[in-house]
Amino acid sequence: MIAPESAKGGTELRPCLCVSLAVFRDGKVLLASRTAPPYAGAFSLPGGRVEAGETLEAAALRELAEEVKVEARIVGFNRHVEAIARGASGEVSHHYVIASFVGEWLSGDGTPGPEAGAILWADPAELGSLDGTPQLEAVVSAAAEIVRARR
Repeated sequence: MIAPESAKGGTELRPCLCVSLAVFRDGKVLLASRTAPPYAGAFSLPGGRVEAGETLEAAALRELAEEVKVEARIVGFNRHVEAIARGASGEVSHHYVIASFVGEWLSGDGTPGPEAGAILWADPAELGSLDGTPQLEAVVSAAAEIVRARR
């Protein structure tokens, strides 16, 4: 979503800062299906918007707990992802900048809720067979490499 900001009495649209967290347990990554647009029904990493005054890491851990009731420890930064979509006439309908982190699972199996439909612990090598959000395979692959390098 693009966040409106006041600027000289008008409205200026700005990208929305978000986070995601690739949590690994026994070699599998935690995914949840999205319940709202964009990409409703597609599997994605848990995450969401950063709140004012919140660090990126704190936001990632908060969103993980809120969305799927899982606790983790962040082990590193993975990469940033940009998601920009345009309407039929070319106007920007949403622009997200997502800081993606890598985490080690601590507790919780994952619980569906208002923002997370189905919960899945997936083998990173099998993501191609899932209906996933854009860039999911690349983000998870890079995250899995970070986990492997730590061992």
